[in-house]
Amino acid sequence: MLQVAVVGSGPSGVYAAQSLVQQDRVPDVRVDVLDRLPCPYGLVRYGVAPDHEKIKSLQNNLRAVLEHERVRFLGGVEIGPETLPPARLLGLYHAVVYCVGAAADRRLGVPGEELPGSHSATEFVSWYSAHPDALPAGFAPDGFIRGVESALVIGVGNVAVDVARILARGVAELLPTDMPDAALGVLAGSRVREVHMVGRRGPSQARFTTKELRELGSLPETEVVVDPAELALDPAYLDPSGLPAASRRNVEVLRGWAERPPSGLARRIRLRFFLRPVALTAGVSGRVAGARFERTLPDGRGGVTGAGRYEDIPAQLVLRSVGYRGVPLAGLPFDPDRGTVPHAAGRVLREGAPSAGEYVAGWIKRGPTGVIGANRPCAKETVASLLDDAPGLLRRELPGDPLAGLRAAGLRPVEWPGWLAIERAEAELGRSLGRGVVKIPDWEGLRGAAARATPG
Repeated sequence: MLQVAVVGSGPSGVYAAQSLVQQDRVPDVRVDVLDRLPCPYGLVRYGVAPDHEKIKSLQNNLRAVLEHERVRFLGGVEIGPETLPPARLLGLYHAVVYCVGAAADRRLGVPGEELPGSHSATEFVSWYSAHPDALPAGFAPDGFIRGVESALVIGVGNVAVDVARILARGVAELLPTDMPDAALGVLAGSRVREVHMVGRRGPSQARFTTKELRELGSLPETEVVVDPAELALDPAYLDPSGLPAASRRNVEVLRGWAERPPSGLARRIRLRFFLRPVALTAGVSGRVAGARFERTLPDGRGGVTGAGRYEDIPAQLVLRSVGYRGVPLAGLPFDPDRGTVPHAAGRVLREGAPSAGEYVAGWIKRGPTGVIGANRPCAKETVASLLDDAPGLLRRELPGDPLAGLRAAGLRPVEWPGWLAIERAEAELGRSLGRGVVKIPDWEGLRGAAARATPG
């Protein structure tokens, strides 16, 4: 029996588990899917916006894999030097596949980035998605949106679109979602009337998908404002025939908005391009009051160059959304330049040579690129490498059931019944609030709910 641990229960981890149990090259494979959190699904639970029910329904597909007879979910298992080092984890399994994602956000690297009122989009998303690390990490929701009439989102990817949309939505539209009640209450007091979303390059190079972009134009009482003169700085905007289909569709949507007369609705989302942040500025209270940008122009090589002209955009809230970055896991090699674990076709490389039994998949393997579906072929490549190595891996005798080894290390894994108990508790919480399912936002609540699990 080939015993494999998959560390991380997001899409890449679950796809790796699925590939392992749905192949016939090695007939008897058992997979334990470990996660630091007591809840599965990774960014599908804690990264997909609460008003994106269709994407969140992907949890049903992931759930089917985690309920497979040869897959076992073990939450609340943290891999690290003070809990369970990678070397000790590998001693419990024939192979370990690390699917730990890219948990850190990239920095702007400009003065004023640490001002009160300046946050990473990751912090905001974690808070409204009820990630239990959000509040202990120092995110202060009480004063988060008080007095904010103008918000600035730096970045033009899908996460930037998500946070701009959540800021512009009314509370009535968020009420049916699983957003935690405290976050909903804070957003209900929002006075935000203007959201600026700013990118340093042009519309043809924006990272958002057309579906996400179009959603901005369907928000009630909200108009999308685009400056046609700013769009015209992009040569590909003027002649989009050579663009990939997805970028061409984005350009078409933006052109439609740019040609539309102002509607005078209550809220505005302003899409800005060719502006590079050079500093965040403070007001008299010491909180962020806006940002200074330098106008950029295409350099003819796919990048931009500064034009030496500057513009200030006032905002009482700044959310930085310029990408994710992998973080080192003590005991594994790490490439600080790429933010990934060095690998060859998914095999972890130590000093340039494959490390027997250690693998990576997902963002920690290839960097934070691609939509959710891109994790499937990535996981398949890694699993193919693992199966090629299986004859050698199986020569090593294991000490017994890995779950017993985890418990011997002082861990108390949350098994599938514990997760089901959390689901029931969140349904009960929603009913008590007159809503649908409402997520539990804190460690104490999650652990307490899991402890009420019925064995079996």
